[in-house]
Amino acid sequence: MGISAVQVGTGPPRAPVGSLIVREVMLYITLVLNVIAMGALIAGILMHSGRGGGLSDMFGGGGGAALGSTAAERNLNRITFVFSLVWIFTLVALTFLYPAV
Repeated sequence: MGISAVQVGTGPPRAPVGSLIVREVMLYITLVLNVIAMGALIAGILMHSGRGGGLSDMFGGGGGAALGSTAAERNLNRITFVFSLVWIFTLVALTFLYPAV
């Protein structure tokens, strides 16, 4: 007689051996990306111009402030926006990867 498809007494089905390890690795990679994005986001926000200064005045480009946004400020806006998206996506990913208590 052959072995049947259902074996009695083997216990509940188990997850694949490597799945827990892969989940832990992804959790730590996502956590590191989240912390890096958070630090870059803080630095980017602090470099934006307020009433007067900002990135353009910090490096000697204060004369063009009356003419509007400089290329450095526009690029800083884009970079800050990208880091904010990375931070939000990694934050959502961490809620799914972090084990429930």
